[in-house]
Amino acid sequence: MENRQTPFKILFRLALRNLREHKSKTLIISLFILFGSAIVILGNSFLESINRGLEKDFRANYTGDVVISVVPPRGWTIDIFEAEDRSLNGEIPQIPALPEIEKVDEILSSHSEIVSKTRQISAEVIVVKGEEVDLSLLLNNDDLGIMDLPFSILFAGELDSYFSVFPGLHIKEGKLPSPDTNEILIDTRVKANFEKTFQDTLNIGDKVLLMGANTNGIVREAVICGICTPPDENSAMFQIIYSAPSLARAFADLTYASSFATELPSSVSMDLSSFSEDDLFGDDDLFGDLISEDDDVLSSTEIDFNSILGDTTLRNELNRTDDGSWHFILAKTRFGSQAPRVIKELNSEFEQAGLNVRAMNWKQAAYSYTATVEGLGIIFNILIIILAVVVFIIIMNTMTVSVVERTGEIGTMRALGAEKAFVRKLFFIEAVFITLTSSCAGAIFAAIVMLIFNGIGITLSNQIAKIILGGGLLHFSPTPLIVIGTIVIAVLGSILSNLYPVSSALKITPLKALSKGGE
Repeated sequence: MENRQTPFKILFRLALRNLREHKSKTLIISLFILFGSAIVILGNSFLESINRGLEKDFRANYTGDVVISVVPPRGWTIDIFEAEDRSLNGEIPQIPALPEIEKVDEILSSHSEIVSKTRQISAEVIVVKGEEVDLSLLLNNDDLGIMDLPFSILFAGELDSYFSVFPGLHIKEGKLPSPDTNEILIDTRVKANFEKTFQDTLNIGDKVLLMGANTNGIVREAVICGICTPPDENSAMFQIIYSAPSLARAFADLTYASSFATELPSSVSMDLSSFSEDDLFGDDDLFGDLISEDDDVLSSTEIDFNSILGDTTLRNELNRTDDGSWHFILAKTRFGSQAPRVIKELNSEFEQAGLNVRAMNWKQAAYSYTATVEGLGIIFNILIIILAVVVFIIIMNTMTVSVVERTGEIGTMRALGAEKAFVRKLFFIEAVFITLTSSCAGAIFAAIVMLIFNGIGITLSNQIAKIILGGGLLHFSPTPLIVIGTIVIAVLGSILSNLYPVSSALKITPLKALSKGGE
């Protein structure tokens, strides 16, 4: 046992002596590793903080742990805010209604891990006031940014369960919307942006117009019943209006016609290619019973214009909002860690039952926000890779110069009987020691910076910055995995950077090495 330990002790002492004798190169390499490690730890801790803050906020207040939606058509993405068609065909996509919602509910109820659930409708609206709407104010005011405009996300949940599943909302004044009314609860940002845009006040009891931002010409009158603040004042979440489901369905295009269209049997054909122009447009007698060449249509008092299109009862019925339609089911599990397994099991059960629905996690359900944060993470990781490559090259060059300068020393050791393995171990111990100590020092330096920064508590008020950074609070959340992973990668990188210069030096014969050392 003692014989095995003695060579390592000798190697370690030699390594320390060599590092002391080459102080300048040791210091240069140490500083590169120290600051490189600190930057990696700081950057990853910041990204971890963004992801944690976003996850905590959205799971607690907007998405829950499990979200059920219709399976998006090919080329679409659907989250709890919007549907997006990436094919860019010019049409405004609408979030489809959940099919066979009672069957979906039955499957969810069979999972004991799910402790609460609710249903939700989502839409996008613009708040205006007055009988005449002058939208030119939104376009011609250079002082208004995109986040200053009164665009809002409209959420409508089951009123008997939604606010118990998401209890974090703070009502500043007023009350929640009543069932089957046109009452709306707006957050303080909606009020502030409206007043900034239109130079008019917005208070409880005011009548406003809601215009569909992603629907064709839908306008509804609403009454402000309350004003609230977001559950998290630093949230990345866009400004919200809450309403009763009956009002939201009009903006979400949840009519009986849309439900009927999704349920047409495959045997029903809407193909008009078999009809000729005469079949479609050539019936000269279509209006023959109503209009003759000698009649003055406008002066006739016997024409019933309402009968021209025939019985419109079915059309009116199909255009009514579907009182049983919803976009999403939002659920919370007993423990957040149970969500991945529950989602996997639900999707398997939905597929077996032949249901065109899917279960997704909070990140998929908030894709409009998480995609931005993930993009930021990709950019940061690219920068980290570039930094690591630069540091790696610098360290390798410095090591190469150091090894070349120590050729005579290597030759002496080889002449005295030292094997190549001994020399190689010596240089590797030097590299591991300097990297380990420097990266640990970098971790300590990063920890001090994070403590100071977190203690200051810097927050951002700009909404665009909040969306990009996943929230307004700038914070660092280091984890053991980030710190240990950075140190391990630094050590491995240092060992790799030693391979080439040491291998090159060992190819030189002891005689040649001694002659170079003498020179």
